[in-house]
Amino acid sequence: MSSQSSGSAGDAAASGRMRARDIDRVNARSLLDAAYEEGELGTEEYHQRSERAQRAQTLGELRALIGDLQPSTKTVDLTPARKRTRRSAGGYPPSTRARDSDRQAACALLDAGLADGQLTAADHRTLTELAGEAKTLGELAQLTDDLQRAADAPPDPVPPKSRRETWFTTGVVAASILVAVGTFLAVDRPASAPAGPPKVDIGIVQPLVLPRPKLTTAEGISYFISAYRAKFGDTVVDEADLFPDYAVVTRGTQANRKVRYTYRGGFDQGENPQTRPPATPTVDLAAVNVAAIAALLTQAPTLTKVDQGTVSYLDIEGGATGPIVRIYVGNKAGENGYVEAAPDGRIVRTLAFGG
Repeated sequence: MSSQSSGSAGDAAASGRMRARDIDRVNARSLLDAAYEEGELGTEEYHQRSERAQRAQTLGELRALIGDLQPSTKTVDLTPARKRTRRSAGGYPPSTRARDSDRQAACALLDAGLADGQLTAADHRTLTELAGEAKTLGELAQLTDDLQRAADAPPDPVPPKSRRETWFTTGVVAASILVAVGTFLAVDRPASAPAGPPKVDIGIVQPLVLPRPKLTTAEGISYFISAYRAKFGDTVVDEADLFPDYAVVTRGTQANRKVRYTYRGGFDQGENPQTRPPATPTVDLAAVNVAAIAALLTQAPTLTKVDQGTVSYLDIEGGATGPIVRIYVGNKAGENGYVEAAPDGRIVRTLAFGG
């Protein structure tokens, strides 16, 4: 996320502060290999530059290693490392307050940076925690401005158009149509034929509804974990119950305090902090194998022998022997059962209906 002008990204690129990806380091070493084979570099210098390229953290460091090399026909398809598309600011000043969705988008950029080698695990962990605590768009920008971004990276927040501006634009369009039609009628028809004002349908602007996946699906589980991390800066819970359309989560705020939140696109604190035993076991949602648990969600009605059963909800909590994931299944007749598994999807036990 960025609340700064696009010029800040240009400054970052010009100064070489943009972070390097794994592919940037690979391409730089390929250029060095070709230069060594063609006699541009001696053995010792080649090894020195290759080692430095492997450890390079920014595009500036890589450019310094390959900037004096001649182009090679063997590496013509390897362009010098450049930054990827950088989004513009969208018009918000840095002091603008950040929404949960802004923090979530920043975390997505940090995840991408970890995946393609721009960030170490330690950097990613620290920056993600800071993103969860960020209050303004400026604070989020400082965490992500030196990252290269893919073309499909989350867009920066853009101020919505005011109703006055929308209606003014619509009015201008409608007036233009009226003038054009009136002029045509006046010129093309005899003067004796009255030309009434035409009816112009400017339509009705429909509200934009952003779909939210069911939380009892693979997409929904991943969506919830990402939203939770964006809100709190980590993925640790005492317990999380994921229903198709909402979730209830209990989080330890201190060793002896806990807070319960309800999630429906945003986290609402449902009650004042409650007493919490200091030894309460927790679970890290990031350790959940979403694909494996999603497969169990599909199999659960069959495993629990609930006729025409569907998944009621998914319970994730810490346990005395380790984290536990329970998938509850029920039907309209009140028959139910559940599957208990480890976060990696290994079934621990199954309570089938009638069994």
